Amino acid sequence: MTLLKVRGLSAAIALACTAVAAHAEAPYAFAATPGKLPKEIVPVQYAAHLIPDLAANTFLGSETVEIEVLQTTSRIMLNAVDLEIDAASLSGKNIGSLKLTPKIDKEQETLSFALAQPLAPGRYNLALKFHGTINREARGMFHMKYKAGSASRTMIATNMEPTDTRRMLPTWDEPAFRAAFKLTVDLPASFKAYSNTPLERQEKLDGGLQRFHFGVTPKMSSYLVVLVAGELERVSARQDGVDIGIVTTEGKQESAAYALAATKDLLRYYNSYFGQPYPLPKLDQIAIPGGFNGAMENWGGIVYNESTLLVDPKKSPDNVRQGSFGVNAHEVAHQWFGNLVTMAWWDNLWLNEGFASWMATKATDHFHPEWRVQLGALADRESVMNLDARKTTHPIQTPVLTEAQAADAFDSITYAKGQAFLRMLEAYLGEEPFRKGIRAYMAKHQYGNTTTADLWAALEKASGKPVEKLASDWTTQPGFPLLKVEQSCENGKRKVTLSQEQFRLDEPALEKRLWNVPVQVGTVGGKASYALLSGASSTVTQASCDGALVIDPASVGYFRVQYDKAGFDALAGQAAKLPDTTRLKLLGDTWSLVQADRLQLDSYVKLVSAYADEPRLAVWHAMLENLNTLDTLAEGEPERALVRRYITGLAGPKFARLGWDDKQGESTEERQLRALLAGALAKIGDEAVIAEGRARFARFLLEPAKVPPSMIDFVMRVAGRYGDAATYDALASRVAQAQTDEERNRYARSMALARDPVLAQRTLKMALSPDLPAQLTSTLVPAVARGEHIELAWAFATANRQALMKDQESVGQNHFFPSVVSSSSNPAHADMMEAYVKQNFGPDAQVEAQRVANGIRTRAAQKTRLLPQVRAALK
Repeated sequence: MTLLKVRGLSAAIALACTAVAAHAEAPYAFAATPGKLPKEIVPVQYAAHLIPDLAANTFLGSETVEIEVLQTTSRIMLNAVDLEIDAASLSGKNIGSLKLTPKIDKEQETLSFALAQPLAPGRYNLALKFHGTINREARGMFHMKYKAGSASRTMIATNMEPTDTRRMLPTWDEPAFRAAFKLTVDLPASFKAYSNTPLERQEKLDGGLQRFHFGVTPKMSSYLVVLVAGELERVSARQDGVDIGIVTTEGKQESAAYALAATKDLLRYYNSYFGQPYPLPKLDQIAIPGGFNGAMENWGGIVYNESTLLVDPKKSPDNVRQGSFGVNAHEVAHQWFGNLVTMAWWDNLWLNEGFASWMATKATDHFHPEWRVQLGALADRESVMNLDARKTTHPIQTPVLTEAQAADAFDSITYAKGQAFLRMLEAYLGEEPFRKGIRAYMAKHQYGNTTTADLWAALEKASGKPVEKLASDWTTQPGFPLLKVEQSCENGKRKVTLSQEQFRLDEPALEKRLWNVPVQVGTVGGKASYALLSGASSTVTQASCDGALVIDPASVGYFRVQYDKAGFDALAGQAAKLPDTTRLKLLGDTWSLVQADRLQLDSYVKLVSAYADEPRLAVWHAMLENLNTLDTLAEGEPERALVRRYITGLAGPKFARLGWDDKQGESTEERQLRALLAGALAKIGDEAVIAEGRARFARFLLEPAKVPPSMIDFVMRVAGRYGDAATYDALASRVAQAQTDEERNRYARSMALARDPVLAQRTLKMALSPDLPAQLTSTLVPAVARGEHIELAWAFATANRQALMKDQESVGQNHFFPSVVSSSSNPAHADMMEAYVKQNFGPDAQVEAQRVANGIRTRAAQKTRLLPQVRAALK
């Protein structure tokens, strides 16, 4: 699964996290895999039939499940939630047909049947009839309303991960219970339908209906089941014998061409990389209007919010094209890592998501090196490291005990830290040994489940290096180390002493954790070699004292580096000439050390001043994000004027050199940097930039093509943030008329930036609109809060809690209320939010509340510490 913005960190239970850190994991064994369901019975194949009622938003269902009893048992237990069981029976050799009485446990989300006589090992058929609800939020089967021209349309889709298949079908809804699925569904005659496998046949029915029969899937985990149906169109091509299709609502096939070409490239690339050909006869990429944020990797039928896949060749800016390729690469990678081989349980979710994130970056960089996505990934890594440097973090591999905890596992640690660790591990093992290990892992475990131990064994055998010992430190312990560096020159040789301690931003760590740390040690412009820091400290000797010492020059390490003064000054003195990765790491580490009170602010300011003519977009992103943090901390304080003057002095000259308009022959990076700098200047109140942005919006209203795609987001944000009621009405009108998610999201999110509290209140009311998709309305309240209206948004959220929570998909349930105050640095907001969540939500919700509250209090402490340094640093 891909979320457009990965949810904030959340964990299971803190005590459980502490306990797991001491134990390496065992290889996969079905009987030992966690879960609620007994292991005496396993499903073999589901034959399910569904009849949706789109007028009533309900459905009828029936299924026959071929089951295998492994051990004698007197109970059948599977998962079901929000389903009513109308009839149930069991048949098989020597038992005839037995009528069963269902027992549903709503809290445990289970359906069970007590048997009068013990059931002996063997094969049986469990037959069920049931009915349920087609939801508005993306859980199980859900419905969407959208526009095709001036006409209103309705369609259905599914979103099952992590534990929502049980909302559409009674299933053994845990990853280790792999089974085949065969689906049939009755739908209106105007509909087309798509599932995991190709359509075997269609037949006409009475009453203007038709029946779709889909082929049998491979054995797979239940969360990968998919059904999408509506008035849809499909464009297709073949690659390596696979039928690739891009499915859209009517009239959007022109915007599907980019995704189709990208999917062909990615399928060919992954077939080669993994050494296992894609095993299904078709791969559909299905773009739906609204529904949910991001994408879901259902085997053979990936579902995307259309804004993450479709690219309008005339209107979409570069970042949409890049995002489409990157999300596509992530989801197609899942067809192997996650679908062909699946994690045993949700505590190993990072095996799916961290790997897919790493693989997507690797594949995107292969096809589009000009985008510098590896450098961008390093810049993105900064945010997760800042989260991971607090006491509320959790290990990559975290115990999962409940459905809510499974949903909360989709967070930055799982995705971004998982990706960063794999990047570090690949660099240490070498690309070819790493790939050899992955290929062996895929070949051995295809159509099966695994734990991290299975992956480490394959990589260790392929590389000959102690992977399990190294990796367990990084996956079972929270946080990461700070490497302190001291150097001296003795007899013409450089002696480098490396020492490690856990790095924290909020308070000192008490656990005294250590890691096996693979570290590259080199010099500027020279070669680097690996050292493995396996204890508290180690010494490395370089043959010469020439050149400036660099630790981790390629920035593949998931750790901070603090040089002694001489080492820092040597690098800072030539900062502008350093390689991109070295320059970015030095910048990120320095800012983080300032935040942790290990360096003074003036050290960072002096370093940034050397980056004034910085060419790389990712480095500018990092600088501006850090300076924006300082600007936010200074809100309402006299130091803010100094911060803003400094940002203007840094960004203004570079923006002036780029100019307002696209130039013939300039790079994608230059176009994006122009928009980034303009947006940064507008955000700090640059009147000339704001005036130009508003003038361009006025031209857009008369002739949209007058605003090039590269500047469309900047123009809309300025209009939304600084516009009056007439501007707001113009944006609202375009939200109502928008034919694509990309445009509707752009307009609505611009409206949420309004500084005027009257306009902000209007946006909050939009969050209750049944005319907008839940995927959009669920984001509006936190967006208004981030636009300087935290208390206004909080009051609205608490007053409308029940209505707002109905729009949340599973991964958003515990995140919504903490997200409303997440940008604050006022401890009173942390206290208020924690008390509210504790009073109104269950224990699983407290973890996310505590994480966000910790972030607020950490920023408050940084504000107290850093603002007095601003005047000296920015004089």
